[in-house]
Amino acid sequence: MAVTLYSTPSCSYCRLAKDWLRQRNIRFEEYNVAADPRRAEEMVRKSGQMGVPVLDVNGRIILGFNTAEMERALK
Repeated sequence: MAVTLYSTPSCSYCRLAKDWLRQRNIRFEEYNVAADPRRAEEMVRKSGQMGVPVLDVNGRIILGFNTAEMERALK
């Protein structure tokens, strides 16, 4: 399973998403879109928005810290 998290260091919902994933032992790749313009463009292309967090779970895009949607995508 491929899980990608697009985030910024100052985003509290990004921290919640990371904690949620770690508590469930779900491995994920994290990209700081504040420091990486290429990843920021990738995130916008995938999600259509600039807000974080954005999760990509096997190509399924989840906007914001949405645990119900995250659980569905990870099944």
